[in-house]
Amino acid sequence: MNGATKIQVQLNGDSTKYTAKVVGTDEETDLAVLRIEANHDLPVAKLGNSDGVHVGDWVLAIGSPFGLNATVTAGIVSAKDRGGVGGQFQHFLQTDAAINPGNSGGPLVDMAGQVIGINTAIVTQSNGYQGVGFALPSNTAISIYNDLVENGKVTRGSIGVSFQEEQSTNPVVLQQLGAPYGIVIEGVEPGSPASRAGLKGGDVITAINGNPVKTGNDLVDAITRAKLGSKVQITYVRDRKEMQASVTVESREQVFSGNSGGRENPSLEESSPVKFGLHVETLTPERARHLGLQGQRGVIVSQVEPGSFAEDIGFMPGDMIIEVNRNAVESYGDLRQELSDLRAGREVVFKVLRQDENRGTLTLFLAGTVPS
Repeated sequence: MNGATKIQVQLNGDSTKYTAKVVGTDEETDLAVLRIEANHDLPVAKLGNSDGVHVGDWVLAIGSPFGLNATVTAGIVSAKDRGGVGGQFQHFLQTDAAINPGNSGGPLVDMAGQVIGINTAIVTQSNGYQGVGFALPSNTAISIYNDLVENGKVTRGSIGVSFQEEQSTNPVVLQQLGAPYGIVIEGVEPGSPASRAGLKGGDVITAINGNPVKTGNDLVDAITRAKLGSKVQITYVRDRKEMQASVTVESREQVFSGNSGGRENPSLEESSPVKFGLHVETLTPERARHLGLQGQRGVIVSQVEPGSFAEDIGFMPGDMIIEVNRNAVESYGDLRQELSDLRAGREVVFKVLRQDENRGTLTLFLAGTVPS
């Protein structure tokens, strides 16, 4: 919906129906800005500063749970910056104030009566209140509001890198790469700011503008909140050496608009089994050129046996193994030798290239404890 759309709304505690114009919407945070057309002043609630809220502060949740209008419940802020509940760009205030079906969209207010959050979600096993609720912070809502009013849409920054939280923060992988913490880059969008700055798959981002990056939220928030066109200083580890790069932040639409839809997976020929449920074959120069990886050496996984160690740590057919425990793998013989040297109970880290139809070539690190 956009500014041309009009809907009917009714305010809580007011039987009057008003016509409202949709100024803009943001699917990532499930927010919309409405402009109500009324010929008189309407009651308003003052927005507070959610960054100033502390764990343990008392709050009130207001809503209409189960159709019971204007219901107020009390509790405390039990956590801040809680991710993994909604979308990538949603980080919540967690509260034990009772939030039930019908509370969504209602305000979470502090003891001064200021709105410091918008009730959004609960974690439950019974579809009812179980002591864990989430509210979108007011400062996030203010930022979304400003973008929608000024531009009609929300524009978020990007540098063109991709990662998977679980794999990118694996301590075994980070230790092998020589980084104390950080986010391991899987893929770099061709032609993106990160690509132009020299970042590559397998690099470990450890800080942005001097602020440590220990989780995916640390990385995403720092980039999406940066002003478009500004430069951020990226600290990263490559080959156990700390390096720096100055990267320009661009809009996500601009960074990923040139996506070609990915590359085809290689056609896999007959291959040989090694260990851990892997069947592989040496990557030929012809196939490397077909994949857009001229000069790349390694082995291609043609089959992963169900229930095997390889399947458990995330291998997929088409993966290209290029390192085992930081030792280069250029042929079937190299891989067989590296795996034969592994002992049960030791950690093993595979450096893998994976073709993704949407994001091109990703660099993954698949790790686990060698089974007996």
